Amino acid sequence: MSIWSPQTALRDDPYRVLLKRGEFIDSARDGRCVPYKIYYPEGHDLDQIPVVIWSHGFGGNRDGAAFISRFLAGQGYILVHVTHIGTDSSLWEGKGGHAWDVLQKATISRETTLNRMHDVPFVLDQLVDWASENPDIGRYMDMTRIGMSGHSFGALTTQVMAGMMFPDIDGQLANMRDARISCGIAYSPVPIAHLTDASPEDIYATIDMPLLHMTGTDDASPLEDYGYEHRLIVREHANHPEQYLQVLEDGDHMVYNGTRGKLAKNLKRDEHEEEIKHAALAFWDAYLKGDDASLLWLENHCGAYS
Repeated sequence: MSIWSPQTALRDDPYRVLLKRGEFIDSARDGRCVPYKIYYPEGHDLDQIPVVIWSHGFGGNRDGAAFISRFLAGQGYILVHVTHIGTDSSLWEGKGGHAWDVLQKATISRETTLNRMHDVPFVLDQLVDWASENPDIGRYMDMTRIGMSGHSFGALTTQVMAGMMFPDIDGQLANMRDARISCGIAYSPVPIAHLTDASPEDIYATIDMPLLHMTGTDDASPLEDYGYEHRLIVREHANHPEQYLQVLEDGDHMVYNGTRGKLAKNLKRDEHEEEIKHAALAFWDAYLKGDDASLLWLENHCGAYS
C-alpha cells in the first residue's frame, strides 16, 4: 500500500472549479427557501464524484468556508453549500453595530433550529432532480457517496445528521439521522448541555458514523462562555468507534470559515488553513473514495479511538 501524504495526494494540476447558485423551495414547509451554492470540478476525467454538504455557522450563509470547498472541488469532490434562513446572515445584515453584537442579542426559536436541520434531507431530495436538470455536472454526482460537514452551528447540524439526539419542538430528544449520509466533518463541534438535562451518553452515543472533529486551542465560543475543551465532549461520547480529532495549536473559531469576525489577526492562518484542507481531504478520500492509504494517515495523525 502506498503512503498517503498531502504532498503526494494533491493533484499537481487541480481541476478548474466552477460554481452554480440557486434556490430550492420546500412547498411542504410553507414555501421555505433554501439557497444553495455548488462547487464542482470541470475538465476532469472522473466517472463518479462524491458529494459533500456544507452547513454554515450562526449568522453565516452559503458563501462561507470557500477556501475549503474550492480546494476539495479542485481535488475531485462536489461541495453543496446551503443557507439556512432564520439562522443566517440576514439576522445582522443592514443592522447597526458589529454582526457579533447583533447575533448575541438574537433569540432563535426551536422551530427555527429544527427547520435548519430539516433543510439537509430536503436538499438531498432535491439534488436528484437538480442533477438531471444540470447534466454537465449532475451526471457525475454520486448520490451513493455523501458526506456531511459544517462549522459551529453547521457542526451541530452535522452531529444531528450523524445521529446525535436533539430536542424536538416539545423538548423531547429525537433522532434525525439521515441514512444517506455515511460520514462527516464537524468544524468546531457544539455540545448541547444548554438545551437539555439529558446525560452526554444519552445525547451523543447514538452518533453512528465516522466523524472528523476539528477544533483549536483558541476555539472558544464567540457567543457563549466555554473553551475548546468543551467541544471534545461530542467525540468522547460518540458510540461509533471511528472518531478522529484535529486540534490546531492556537487555532481559533473563525479559521474554519475563512473570516475573522471580531477576532484579532491569526498569524498562523495560512498554516492552519493548509492543515484543515489536508485533514479534510484525507478524511473524504478515506471514507468517500475508500482509499486505505489516506485512512492510515488519518489514524496516525488524527487518532481514531474506540
